[in-house]
Amino acid sequence: MANSILDLFASSPIAPMQDHMAKVHESASLLNEFFTALLKQDWQAAEVTREAIRKLENEADELKHQLRTHLPKGLFLPVARTDLLALLSKQDKIANIARDISGLAFARKMQFPENVHKPLLDLVDRCIAASKQAFKAISELDELLATGFGGREATLVSEMIEKLDQIENDTDDLQRAVLNLIFEQEDDLPPVKVMFMYKVVQKIGDLADCAQQVGSRLEMTIAR
Repeated sequence: MANSILDLFASSPIAPMQDHMAKVHESASLLNEFFTALLKQDWQAAEVTREAIRKLENEADELKHQLRTHLPKGLFLPVARTDLLALLSKQDKIANIARDISGLAFARKMQFPENVHKPLLDLVDRCIAASKQAFKAISELDELLATGFGGREATLVSEMIEKLDQIENDTDDLQRAVLNLIFEQEDDLPPVKVMFMYKVVQKIGDLADCAQQVGSRLEMTIAR
């Protein structure tokens, strides 16, 4: 197993980068399942999903460590080693945020007002869509490498990143709507609970921001 991993790194770091992003997106995508359980106050199901998110985040961390440790310094690629490591760091933050969101919401046994449930799930779903779009863009890395980070493939990825920006803009609007709903009921809710609601909603929005940053970093890499 060790030899096969080393052989993979010796040939190209692109596949491990894509494997890492796949793991990252998998962790983020479980947030829908997590919040569906949480909003139903199904704490057992929420805990199972929270643990699954934590496990995937740990696995992503292990992949990140392997990449950083084994990424050769003398790669003959049309992309700098520092750019790959910066992109890897952006990817990793998505899984970290998914872990933090589920950990905080579950630890607090958070209960959102009924009229916040659907808008909150809409926000979560759109943030997951941002992660998915970033994953799709990273999935084109091998093709980008084959074309020297230029030509039609670079144009295709740029269009993917543009769509990612649009999705992130959508999450900003959805996030504001959820925050406004909570604000309207602030006087009727315990202040500490309101504070943590705001914090969790902010972190959900951060997930989409990080996905957008993956796209921005990839775009910078293509431009070089």
